[in-house]
Amino acid sequence: MAEVSNRESVNNKADFKVGVDNVIFSVDTQQNRLLVLLVMRQKEPFINYWSLPGTLVIKGESLEAAAYRILAEKIRVKNLYLEQLYTFGGPGRDPRESSYNCRYLSVSYFALVRFEEAELIANGVTSIRWYPVEKIPQLAFDHQKIIEYGYSRLRNKLEYSPVAFDVLPEEFTLGELYQLYASILGNNFSDYSNFRAKLLKLGFLSDTGIKTSRGAGRPASLYRFDIEAFALVKDKPLMFI
Repeated sequence: MAEVSNRESVNNKADFKVGVDNVIFSVDTQQNRLLVLLVMRQKEPFINYWSLPGTLVIKGESLEAAAYRILAEKIRVKNLYLEQLYTFGGPGRDPRESSYNCRYLSVSYFALVRFEEAELIANGVTSIRWYPVEKIPQLAFDHQKIIEYGYSRLRNKLEYSPVAFDVLPEEFTLGELYQLYASILGNNFSDYSNFRAKLLKLGFLSDTGIKTSRGAGRPASLYRFDIEAFALVKDKPLMFI
């Protein structure tokens, strides 16, 4: 009986296919909105449904390399932040499981880029576009859940880490920094004066001594993110907002 039970256990073991799905967020500070990149599927399952950019991992390829490969195929951008998000692997998340007798795992990543410098790559076949996070259409698979998880992680990261500086230009105004935060967190997260005072008090923003006129209003000081100054405090509990 034990031998039969062991044989049944072996037969019930699931085969797995591992894919990577990228939640690519973009901050459009001009219109004060957070966007997510979607592509339209060209084949079943979920043909003609919008979905996250994704791929199966190639033999010999690391998960991170697969995530960067998808980024490079869909978007050209200089500054970005990329981080592994979560592994989604619940049974039944992919309708192909019963046909192919395997489970489809999605190791998700989330990225943050600046809308102004992000260039989408149109390959002539796949539809690709930015959607505001509050106006996402019905998606394939469990990609809505992945986006919600990514959005929650992004908001949390902004509170205690310098993720915003990975997508800003090397020199930026405090107004531009505030607008990036406001586009992601909403205008009610903090007033500008408190935000400015708190960030400057942390001690890792360096005033370049240069002023610039960007749009209406009086010239504003340009700042840089001081990596060396941040290294001295990064292991301490920090709250950016």
